[in-house]
Amino acid sequence: MTDLHIPPHEYLTVRELADLLRLKERKVYDLAASGEVPCSRATGKLLFPAAEIRAWIEGAQSGGFMTPQAARPGVFLGSHDPLLDWAIRQSRCGLATFFDGSQDGLTRFAAREGVASGLHVRAPDGSWNLAAARAAAEGQDVVLIGFAARRRGLVLREDGPAPQGLTDLPGLRVAPRQEGSGTAVLLRELAQEAGVDLRSLTFTPTERTEDEAVQSVRRGEADVTFGLESVARSYGLRFVPLIEERFDLLIDRRAYFEPALQSLLAFCRSTSFRSRAESLGGYDLSRFGGVVWNA
Repeated sequence: MTDLHIPPHEYLTVRELADLLRLKERKVYDLAASGEVPCSRATGKLLFPAAEIRAWIEGAQSGGFMTPQAARPGVFLGSHDPLLDWAIRQSRCGLATFFDGSQDGLTRFAAREGVASGLHVRAPDGSWNLAAARAAAEGQDVVLIGFAARRRGLVLREDGPAPQGLTDLPGLRVAPRQEGSGTAVLLRELAQEAGVDLRSLTFTPTERTEDEAVQSVRRGEADVTFGLESVARSYGLRFVPLIEERFDLLIDRRAYFEPALQSLLAFCRSTSFRSRAESLGGYDLSRFGGVVWNA
């Protein structure tokens, strides 16, 4: 294959790749479907990145086509979001979930343990999610798309203490999230900015989802948690807003076009989904589906 001339433009069509490899176009479609050849899909058409095709051919010169990677399991990873969790179930898309925090999701996604991962990770410059996604998935065939902006702050009981900010937390019982979760990391950063030493706070046992943290406040096991407005409202609790964060979805590009994720994303564009977000409160869906990073 050393004498093959790859066209100079950035992407090859099915016909161009078939001519290049001296194969029938049907065989090119089969290679793309099996993952044996690097490709992407735009407006329903298969395109083949020329640089990756060149590397693929060079890697195959020692004998045969490259071995395709195993398909990712149909699992949604990462940070827990109540609206996303509901949409996965309501859409009947068939995806399983393993929500255990933004960092856990990024680590597992990089290891190909799922098809997508939700995250809300703030970078030092104040931007959201792009730096974390790049660090975890650079070199993988992925896309980062917007899901929602969410209001986060202090969740309180009506009959309990009434802190108005992080500086009022010393002396109160705080329900924490697990280390590595976007919530725990963000709380640590905001506390540092406010001059609050988290070691001076009294923490109750760790809660692993947004709902569980708020439920601990509702039961009276904690006085406050750093949670979402949507969850506070669903349990009839007070909410003091502190920050608006961005929640995005890191998705394997090949899985993006498979029926499970297409069903989920189609449902997330429906009137039912938007009505649910409005009833929960604390969500801004204006960025939904926008491409944040196209790796």
